[in-house]
Amino acid sequence: MEVLIRPSSESAARLTAEIAAKAIHEKPSLVLGLATGRTMESVYGILAGMHREDGLDFSQTRTFNLDEYIGLSTDHENSYRYYMNHHLFDKVNVRQENTHLPDGTAADIDAECAAYEERIKACGGIDFQLLGIGQSGHIGFNEPLSAMFSRTRPKALAPATIRQNAPQFPSPELMPRRAITMGVGTILDARRCILLATGAGKAEIIAKAVEGPVTSMISATALQLHPKCTIIVDEDAAASLENKEYYRWIFENEPEWQEFH
Repeated sequence: MEVLIRPSSESAARLTAEIAAKAIHEKPSLVLGLATGRTMESVYGILAGMHREDGLDFSQTRTFNLDEYIGLSTDHENSYRYYMNHHLFDKVNVRQENTHLPDGTAADIDAECAAYEERIKACGGIDFQLLGIGQSGHIGFNEPLSAMFSRTRPKALAPATIRQNAPQFPSPELMPRRAITMGVGTILDARRCILLATGAGKAEIIAKAVEGPVTSMISATALQLHPKCTIIVDEDAAASLENKEYYRWIFENEPEWQEFH
């Protein structure tokens, strides 16, 4: 795991988008794992701008989202399909048939979860996985006590997640209490993982995820076991990290990051 600290939320989002864009340039048929949430909106806005202004080509890219609420139709304004269409898919030249999210309205949720794993496998696995982190420490909707080798499955949402996400709904009681999520094991299978976190509200959980013990109570700690994982944070989200000076040194001195300065 590497941790990169950027001065602002804007520069952290820009770096994340630039790394993703480089991966797409290097492999146009990239299998791209995607996340949702307010932190990712800036990243998708930058990527859409790169497509519009610089010709970043998504025509061969295949995408798989981490999760979807159970019970929301694809045209529901709080569904993650709606979110992805609005923030990215409708603004770039990705083919809709190459964009995949779990179906939260499937008659057989368990069968849908198994089928989602098979669709990922049929594409050769995920090359590049974008991640956020929730207040519960989840990646995807892998709430506390998620097994490290778990696969795509339905998951009851933790109280912290409900408190965090409910304000996005017209009224809190309308927020679903269950979702389909890629498992921790599914995420760890990705060849590369990038987690973006910004804001002071993420400082405590980032410190636990990065510098704390690996535990199923905080699924993001599993990323410590991934061979190629980068955590990108702004100064506010980095506030509780003990090794900030080392992490700043990495970005300034490691050859891999020189082109992003």
